[in-house]
Order: sequence, then structure tokens, then C-alpha cells
Amino acid sequence: MEQNSIPSSKVQRAMRFVKTGAQIGGNYIKHYSKKIVDPNLSKDDLHEANATDVYNALSELKGSALKVAQMLSMEKNILPRQYTNKFQMAQYSAPPLSGPLIVQTFVKMFGKTPQQLFDTFDMKATNAASIGQVHQATINNKKLAVKIQYPGVAESIKSDLRIVKPIAFRLLDMNEKELDKYIKEVEAKLLEETDYELEFKRSIDISNACKHIPNLVFTNYYKEFTSKRVLTMDWLEGFHLNDFLLQQPTQEIRNAIGQALWDFYDLQVHTLKAVHADPHPGNFLMRLDGTLGVIDFGCVKEIPDDFYMNYFALLVPEIMKNEDSITTIMKQQQIISNDDSTQTQEIIRDAFVRMTNLLRKPFDYDVFDFGNDEYINSIYALGEEVSQLDELKKSKEGRGSQHALYINRTYFGLYSILNVLQAKVKTGLGHWSKPLIAYHLK
Repeated sequence: MEQNSIPSSKVQRAMRFVKTGAQIGGNYIKHYSKKIVDPNLSKDDLHEANATDVYNALSELKGSALKVAQMLSMEKNILPRQYTNKFQMAQYSAPPLSGPLIVQTFVKMFGKTPQQLFDTFDMKATNAASIGQVHQATINNKKLAVKIQYPGVAESIKSDLRIVKPIAFRLLDMNEKELDKYIKEVEAKLLEETDYELEFKRSIDISNACKHIPNLVFTNYYKEFTSKRVLTMDWLEGFHLNDFLLQQPTQEIRNAIGQALWDFYDLQVHTLKAVHADPHPGNFLMRLDGTLGVIDFGCVKEIPDDFYMNYFALLVPEIMKNEDSITTIMKQQQIISNDDSTQTQEIIRDAFVRMTNLLRKPFDYDVFDFGNDEYINSIYALGEEVSQLDELKKSKEGRGSQHALYINRTYFGLYSILNVLQAKVKTGLGHWSKPLIAYHLK
């Protein structure tokens, strides 16, 4: 169903959350009324009802509120599956905007309607996500993808995150300082994502730097049809992950696509020091010839040198065997501090080393099988265990560097896609490990 308007004022958007809160309260009343009759009733129906109401509210508000839902859908160890299943729809299946709102955006950006700019323009969106939706157009018989940003998204980010903060506080179970750090980083990235001219530049820069990687395909972008709120590119054919798997691709094809995805991230992280930090299935198009199309460079995380030298040192076995190096890195990453007691430092250090050793496991092999569900499940299980440690919450400033948020998210997303793809990938440590060893073990 198309959406004819988006609540734009702070009051309208806040009231939509109040309405959702009332709906959730009603769901709890219904659940506990049924539980009187059936004491063994599970919470599955309650979670399903709440997830639906929350998702519907966020879909109507769009923008940063819906983007947070999209991010939470990737944190499988945080939310019940009913929430993650529903929130995954935010990746490319949100309700689209109606025609008049689309035309209004074009007239504001270009002084012309889409029909005046292109030979043909399909008013029905092919997919709609958190910040914008995509339409198909043609010019000179060339098929184009035109991404249109929802009205008011950029202007509402700060107030939306203030509204979403109590929900995130409850769901993420962070202390307030840590959550503030999280929200600040998310706000900065979301503001960048609403600047389609910045995305245009980053798309070209990263595409050119990675186009030599086998089996990767990038699109062409058109500056004359691009503005702050509209981005135009060639149409890329392909399937999103779940639809791709329905085509029953061979193991060889899945491996080829998985390798292209791995090599794409490896080059960005260790050479460009800037990474496509939104690795969800909606941003990739997979084809039966074993090639992978990459789209949407709105969320790019630039990696500071000092953070890089410490964070990625954790992937190197020689460094992880050196206790002094581990302690130094943990302090520089703000995971432990001198204010922590010796006991607190030991508990956090043990959890940190266990999690790090688990996450770097693919780098210990020449070829790693990401189709091993036991491995992926062990990451989520350990993540849930570590998140419950009281010692992690006892910090005046919050644990961890703000830069780790999007890098952690990038690797969790990458591992998850490769797991669903059931791909076997050549991993191992690259040439980048030697400078890290020299830096930490000098």
C-alpha cells in the first residue's frame, strides 16, 4: 500500500510513538488475559504483535527511525526472532511513497517532474527502504535506477533519535554513556546517508578502486540527474540473497560470489581505510553467472589510522599471544580503564580474548567454510553471554571506541551473508598483517 504523507513535525512523530506504546500495552493485556486461561502460553504471539506494531510505526515515520530498525535486524543476539524477521523488511520492503510526493521531490530538486527529465519513469517503486525508494526509468533506451529520498528525512534525524533512544536503551541494554556514544555515531552516519551528492562521490571513488576485483560489478552514475535528494545510476540486474538462493545456485557459484564479497571488504578495510558499512542483503545483487553487483554507498565508515592499528591487530595470532599488547590495545580501545579494579579487568579481558579469538577464526585458515552454522551460532551465543556481564556496564564513559560500532556491524553483516550463502572463501591473513606485527611487537 502506498503512503500519501509522512509525519514531519516533532509533535506528529512523537505522537506516533505514543500511539504505538498504547498498542503495545494493549497487546500485553491480551497476552496476560489469555495466559490466565492457558498458563503454558508462550510469548511468541506477543512478540509477533509487538514487532508488527513497532515496525508499522517506524515504516510510517521512515528515515532514521526505520534505519535503526534495519540496524537492529542485523543484531540477531539482541532481539527475539519475531522482531528481527519483521525489521529485516526495512532493508528493501518498506511501504513506498505515493506519486504526488515523488513529483514534489523532483520539482524541488530539478524544477522539473520525473516525466520531463526522463523518457519514461515508472511511478511505482521497485523497492522502498528506510531513507529512500528506487524507481525504474529510461533515457535513450538505457534502463536507469533512480533513488529518491523521503521528504523530511534529514531534518528529522536528531529529534527521531531522541525519540528512539529510550527504545534502544531498553533493547540494547547499554549504560547511558555508552548509548550516547552509539547514538552520536549513528547520527553522524545518518546525516551522511541523506546527502546523495556525497554518496555519488563515494560510489565512484570506491567503485573505481575495487573494479579490478574478479566477479564484482558496479554501476555507472549520472551527475546531471543527481542532487542532494535524488541519485541516478544504471540499472543493475540480479537477485537479492533470499531470491538468489531460490534459484538453487551451485556451490561453485556461491563460492565465487562469497569470494568477491570477501575480497571487496578486504581491500576497502586494509587499503582504502574506508568501508561500505551497510552489509545487508538489500545492498547486493547476485547473479547466476557468479558475479556480484554492489549498490548503495550511502553508509561509508572512514577508519582512523590509530583505530585501525589497534583494532585489526587483534586478527594477528602473534599479537594475541602477547599479554602486554592485549592490555595496551584494550585500553586504547576504551574497553578497560585504569579506574577498573583488577578483578573487573580480568573478567573483561577473558571475555574480550574469547570473543576476539572466535571472530578472527576465519583468518586462521587458508579457506574457511562460512556455511558452518555452528560457528555463526557460537558468535551470537558468546555475544549474548558477554553482553550480560555486569562488569561491562560499570564504566563512567561507556566501553569501547565509537569507531568500533560500524566496523563490528560490518563484519557481523559480512559473516551473516556468507553464512546464509553457505560459501567457502579463501581468507587468511594478508600482507597488511606485517605492519601490525612490527607496530605492536617492536
